[in-house]
Amino acid sequence: MAITREQALELLMKYNKEAFHIQHALTVEGVMKWYAQELGYGDDVDFWGLCGLLHDIDFEVYPEEHCKKAPELLAEIDASEELVHAVCSHAYGICSDVEPTHQMEKVMFAADELTGLIGAAARMRPSKSCSDMEVSSLKKKFKDKKFAAGCSRDTIKLGAENLGWTLEELMEKTILAMRSCEESIAAELEALTA
Repeated sequence: MAITREQALELLMKYNKEAFHIQHALTVEGVMKWYAQELGYGDDVDFWGLCGLLHDIDFEVYPEEHCKKAPELLAEIDASEELVHAVCSHAYGICSDVEPTHQMEKVMFAADELTGLIGAAARMRPSKSCSDMEVSSLKKKFKDKKFAAGCSRDTIKLGAENLGWTLEELMEKTILAMRSCEESIAAELEALTA
């Protein structure tokens, strides 16, 4: 039986207390749902979303065991093998040896780090939003290694390559994906962390 978003969110909140981590989980969920629609996986929108929501399930509590502890935590909600594989594959080559093989996993690998960079760039804008962000301004931030230094440029580049996309394509799509869910995430985050 498939897990519900309520179950996934409850598990996320059990192991994640910091608003920053919860916001990142909601963002990657929204971005993954947008990509599922965009890339012709409309029937799997909810599954793509759950993978995004839970991708960092173990990061806040077990940062040294990121992606190693995830299967144990995901077992609490009887997550499917596919979901566990997807979650563990998003950090391939960083702290996981689970390779992203499915299109969804490749998208999550590519978009995860990039959402962090886009989010940081959005916070610097007068609008505090990615609604008016252009790829050209994001590329400038990308080239500035000091800006959002924690976002791995190599991972983002590799992610684009694995998808057969240019860096610009990945940036453009991910900006659009983040625009699509920015307002609903802000509202949900406020409700969850109130």
